[in-house]
Amino acid sequence: MLVAAKEMLDKAKAGHYAVGHFNINNLEWTKSILAVAQELNSPVILGVSEGAGKYMTGYKTVAAMVKAMVEEMGITVPVALHLDHGSYEGCKKCIEAGFSSIMFDGSHLPIEENIEKTKELVALAHEHGMSIEAEVGSIGGEEDGVIGEGECADPNECKKIADLGVDFLAAGIGNIHGKYPANWKGLNFDVLAKVQEKTGTLPLVLHGGTGIPADMIKKAITLGVSKINVNTECQLAFADATRKYIEAGKDLEGKGFDPRKLLAPGAEAIKNTVREKIELFGSANKA
Repeated sequence: MLVAAKEMLDKAKAGHYAVGHFNINNLEWTKSILAVAQELNSPVILGVSEGAGKYMTGYKTVAAMVKAMVEEMGITVPVALHLDHGSYEGCKKCIEAGFSSIMFDGSHLPIEENIEKTKELVALAHEHGMSIEAEVGSIGGEEDGVIGEGECADPNECKKIADLGVDFLAAGIGNIHGKYPANWKGLNFDVLAKVQEKTGTLPLVLHGGTGIPADMIKKAITLGVSKINVNTECQLAFADATRKYIEAGKDLEGKGFDPRKLLAPGAEAIKNTVREKIELFGSANKA
């Protein structure tokens, strides 16, 4: 059974740990993440970008697959199915499709429009028993065509969005989607502290979790971050393991070309990455 992410993140905030949000791209991704969450007795959030949703033929397909896998795998830990960086239209589609959580990314809009659309979607999501995330400031890099420069959020604007009743808030603090460049300046903890001060007990979200040093992750958690998004790191691990399997000629041995065998090393690499992140975030045995 899928659950809204609000309760798990409120618990994380109070317990000073973070719940991992891991993006899914297909069955292998989903199966690997669910298996490790169950193994470590950790709540987990399965994130779906609009691009990944289209790749998997639509949000209804994704919701049906995830619900069935949770049942068939005997998953008992809390699992939220969450739209990542959703548009206004995408959020409405995921509400209809049976997701348990959505993110409306209005960070690229004027703050007044961000507030207006967020307010409407908060009412709609809560009416359906779903949790909702909003964003202020910009996450650097590119996500499904939305390009950000990594601008830090305005703490006062964060308060305005928080006051609309969102369940958790993504605030740009210098974080970036994808690989971090060598000249990256790091997270802006001064801004994070000010956002925390303005938003009180509201759980905060750290996007672009791939490549952020462990000490920065831990410090961010002490300053109110309760959800950390990871995508690129799983993709890199999957690609590396698959490349090694093929370069070693394993696909030419016996029935090594069978997709179930061909994709197995990559799936195992995703498991290892998710396991490492759950331990770092402190959510193991918190289900």
